[in-house]
Amino acid sequence: MATIQDVARSAGVSTATVSRVLSAPERVADATRRRVMTAVTALGYAPNQAAKMLRTLRTEKILVTVPDISNPFFSQVIRGVEQAAQAAGYSVLLGDTRHEADREERFGEMLRRKEADGLIFLGHRLPDSLADMVRAMGPRAPIVNGCEFSPELEVSSAHIDNERAAAEAMEHLYALGHHRIGVLTGPLASPICRDRLAGVHRAAQARGLAEGLQVETGDFSIESGLTQALALLDQTPNLSAFFCFSDEMAMGALEAVRAHGLSCPGDVSIVGFDDIRYARHLDPPLTTIGQPMDEIGHSTVRLLLDILGGRTEALQQVTLPHTLVLRASTAAPRIATGRRPAAT
Repeated sequence: MATIQDVARSAGVSTATVSRVLSAPERVADATRRRVMTAVTALGYAPNQAAKMLRTLRTEKILVTVPDISNPFFSQVIRGVEQAAQAAGYSVLLGDTRHEADREERFGEMLRRKEADGLIFLGHRLPDSLADMVRAMGPRAPIVNGCEFSPELEVSSAHIDNERAAAEAMEHLYALGHHRIGVLTGPLASPICRDRLAGVHRAAQARGLAEGLQVETGDFSIESGLTQALALLDQTPNLSAFFCFSDEMAMGALEAVRAHGLSCPGDVSIVGFDDIRYARHLDPPLTTIGQPMDEIGHSTVRLLLDILGGRTEALQQVTLPHTLVLRASTAAPRIATGRRPAAT
């Protein structure tokens, strides 16, 4: 295997010049740079990355943790992270925490051991193993939160205004004439779910329709949406719409509506959240809140690179725009009420 000394001898330069060509080529004369690169290609030289890490104290790796790698929403955010990281010369290490605190802690320890230069976490908990780092380093801690937003974590983040987005979804249903609405939330330990539920209540109270809300708590999954929607349809014969805190839950709610012999939107309208790529291909296509998933990923990387580059003196909270995407799963309710009996 060729060494840097071999390249230097072949090109007739010092090892320092070879190193400079590979790390900062703009600082080397064109003729010298071409001569060194010719030698690198001819000899098949590859820099020793381990040695480079020791010199720079950088791994050029970003650790990204996700609470559920099977969720298509997170896969789109991760794609945005990958795009931005690779463009900046970083590789991405991906960890699936499965909503388990002990797994979050193990990934946190990887950052403490400097196996990555920074952490982007897409869940709502900061590992305890990193709390001391955040307290000691403040906004310079190489940790960024994506999707969620909790000021108590004291880290920079990129997210949408979840309260406002949920209120807009509810206003859409109210404007169509729906008064009895089932709300299927994710886990309320999550700040985004609490914010979305706050938006639901804000919109309902503004219309004087708070008593028409029926709220069930799930876990963002299709199975959860099915189970909770079936329960609400059994309990509330006059329910005319669902607002679901994820598109996957909306898919489960759609299955529940059909299991009751009803149609969407003829009998029950459905609104989701996220606008994952499957949402437009459902039957009917799903009305939903669109999140800029790629841009969330890009923004978290930019925030982390600002920290790693020493360009951050204060926490940065980036609020990205959301969109109410209107499709065929919502319509005005039928005039008749009491169209189905409660299950016996």
